[in-house]
This record gives sequence, structure tokens and C-alpha cells, in this order.
Amino acid sequence: MSRNKFPPKPKYDPDTGPVYLYGLHTVRAALDNPLRIKKALLATPNGLNRLKEGGEIGKVKVTETTPKELDRLLGGEAVHQGVALEVDPVSRFGLDDIAQPKLVVVLDQLTDPHNVGAILRTACAFGADAVITTARHSPRETGVMAKAASGALDLVPMIEVRNLGNALETLKARGMTVLGFDSEASEQLRPRTDDRPMVVVMGAEGKGLRQRTRELCDEMVRLDMPGPIKSLNVSNAAAIALFAATAGRVS
Repeated sequence: MSRNKFPPKPKYDPDTGPVYLYGLHTVRAALDNPLRIKKALLATPNGLNRLKEGGEIGKVKVTETTPKELDRLLGGEAVHQGVALEVDPVSRFGLDDIAQPKLVVVLDQLTDPHNVGAILRTACAFGADAVITTARHSPRETGVMAKAASGALDLVPMIEVRNLGNALETLKARGMTVLGFDSEASEQLRPRTDDRPMVVVMGAEGKGLRQRTRELCDEMVRLDMPGPIKSLNVSNAAAIALFAATAGRVS
């Protein structure tokens, strides 16, 4: 490992600057992803040792740093655990790259990277074949998103589409049922008893699903909440939706 200390830099802007992934799980998943281009690994001695416990580092250049220097680079709120990896954004897939999907999650113009990352993590946990986002009104890949995804960004194929309606029509033509979520829907979400291939569509907080997206859904359902709080964060709602959508799956 190089003994040159990481040179001081101003705090980077995650919306315009290079992509830094941080945290042990997130960096480990990126290192293990053969499709990910890794540019430089910044690590404290302890962070590097912990990272190596999970596998090989590969040929990526490693530079020794300190927790304070990582705080300065990433911001004091970043839970980096002593490691940060500069990467190119993850390679995006196309619909044709996903053969015979059984479960796809669609995000209709979700812009919050925390929510997108959390939904990626949940989608990975439920065995989703892909997560689809829109080319416009969706967040750039950042360390915040990757940290919330806890490695899922390198495990679940991400598909970015310019026309969400066309993508939904393509999935329907491939035999998938499109299930949309809306707080005003007349039907209540219930656990599925079938094993049909399913597309779960979540809308942006506040705006919900766009009209064209609603029209293309085969079913529209709502989460029925009997308690005094009648709404959930979209990432929490997605977890409930995916549990119900996969309840009838044959393992």
C-alpha cells in the first residue's frame, strides 16, 4: 500500500464530481462486480484489513488515508468505515438483457437517492431480476445511494429507460402483470396467491404515479393502514409491496 498520504481536497459535490462509494459492504460488492470500473481505493490501514477479510482487492490502486481525511472528502455524515472507492457509475442494462424476469421493480420518477438505494436493497432481498428507473427525474449514482443500497447496486441490474410507458408495455407483452401502488386506489393490497411474473410500480413521494403509468397498470392497489399514521416512506411501502407480491411464489 502506498505510504503517500491522501492529498487534501475540498469536499466533493456528489451531483457533479467523481463517484465515490464508501462503507465496507458497499465497497466489497463493487470490488466483486466484474462489470464495475474501479479507479482508486482510499483506505485506512484498519479499513483495508477489514475489507480484505471479505476477499481480494484486485488490481485497483490503493492509497493510505485517515478517517479525518475521508471525513473531509466525503462529508462528516458519511459512514465510510475507513474505505472509499472511486468508480465509474455502474453499467446499466437494457430490457433485452433480462431473460424471463419473474419480478421487476419500477420507480416512476423517484428522485431521492436514499429511497432509491433502500428500494434497491429490498429488491435484492426479495430476488428482483431488475430495477427500472427513468432517464429523467431520477438520481445520479452517488455514495449516498450506494450506501443505502448496502451493496445491492452491484447485485441487482439497473435499467434506465427514456420512455417508461414503452418499457411497461414491453414487460406486459412478455407476460408480466403490472401492479401499481396508489393511496387512492379502490383495491387493497393483499398477499398474492399465484406465481405470475410481477412488475411492482412505485411512484414518487407526494406526486405518486403519473397518469400514463396508471393507465398501463393491470391492477392498482393501496396499502391499508389502520393506525393513526396513514402514509409510509416509499422505501418502506416498497418492502411491504414486494413481500405481498412474492407471497405466492413457488421456491
